[in-house]
Amino acid sequence: MYEFILMIKYSLLQSLGFFILAIAAIALLFIILYTVSKKFNLAKKIAIPILILAVGIFLLFFSPQIFPNHLKYPFFLKTFGPADGPELPLKNIYTFFKNIKNFERVDIAKDPADLPPSVGRNTPEEVNVEIEAQEVIGEMAPGIYFNYWTYNGQVPGPFIRARAGDRINLTLKNHPSSLHHHSIDLHAVNGPGGGATVTMVEPGQSKTFSFKALNPGLYVYHCAHPNAATHMAHGMYGLILIEPEEGLPEVDKEFYVMQGEFYSAGNLGKNGLQVFDAQKMMDGHPEYIVFNGKTKALNDKMRVNVGEKVRLYVGNGGVNLISSFHVIGEIFDNVYPEAAIGSEPLHNVQTTIVPAGGASIVEFKVDVPGKYILVDHALARLDRGAWGVMTAEGDEDKELFDGAPDISGNSGH
Repeated sequence: MYEFILMIKYSLLQSLGFFILAIAAIALLFIILYTVSKKFNLAKKIAIPILILAVGIFLLFFSPQIFPNHLKYPFFLKTFGPADGPELPLKNIYTFFKNIKNFERVDIAKDPADLPPSVGRNTPEEVNVEIEAQEVIGEMAPGIYFNYWTYNGQVPGPFIRARAGDRINLTLKNHPSSLHHHSIDLHAVNGPGGGATVTMVEPGQSKTFSFKALNPGLYVYHCAHPNAATHMAHGMYGLILIEPEEGLPEVDKEFYVMQGEFYSAGNLGKNGLQVFDAQKMMDGHPEYIVFNGKTKALNDKMRVNVGEKVRLYVGNGGVNLISSFHVIGEIFDNVYPEAAIGSEPLHNVQTTIVPAGGASIVEFKVDVPGKYILVDHALARLDRGAWGVMTAEGDEDKELFDGAPDISGNSGH
């Protein structure tokens, strides 16, 4: 209940201000009418109807702001999108806090090494994919928790892998504990809504649709509820790879990384359960910008050896920001810009752009042992969580790199 009060305190204060204004206006009008009626000896039966009329006019003009339609949080939010705005129904918020003990607590971060192997076949097949939307509570940073909306209980959702020409049967379930409808829009789908128009699922229900994978590439998928941004800002996104018929060139290690933005009512670093702030999302001011759902999600999970070829599948599930993806101390040998497979990749790239709702594929050979920091090179975002560490082990080659590392921890890298 404490978190609920914190969440609506600004709206309560704003509403209180309107009520005080109303009372003051009515009192002032009463004084004016009383003075006038006394001076001109007007009957009370004339003054009182005038007062009631004035109160009615005030409520007519101001009640839509004092009493918001459908009781949603935050109050007074003005939007002009094609569907409902990003506000959350107060009924759902109340139900969430009432049943908060029933929500599953999870390790929210998707392991970057958890992705299926290459398809490795020359003919198309029928592929069955099952995903469950689930609303959970996870730790964004030590002592800081967030109500995530997820696919399969983690952020990002599962890495889906298929081959051009495959027919994919996708079943979307919505966990019975969910408070909201959910759907899925896969950018790899040619068809209305990317599948979203046929997968709007109520809690406890499921829906299935099929599509043929026509275009090779790495594509984002996400929830496409009428206000998709709200659902994505809670963590509902992932990647689907459609391999070309001939497959991708072999590499030694592959990793799955997605950047996301989280908009909490509490400021950066505020402990406790944080509530989503739709106004901050609309203003484009995230409190947290992270890889794979939380701060430090990649650390100790990306291990490679010197001499290995590495491929990173990088996506951006954010709803406002473009990512300038960079690995400090590496140069990308190959970059498939915007994850376009079929054209010649770019070579010798330092930083690649990953647009909101887009992806990229980068490849490089590891030549020198050490720790390599993955960043969004809009570097102010590091302090909001946009970094992770890849560790390379192996023998040193002083012809390539020779120097004593700073072990004080003050080097910045």
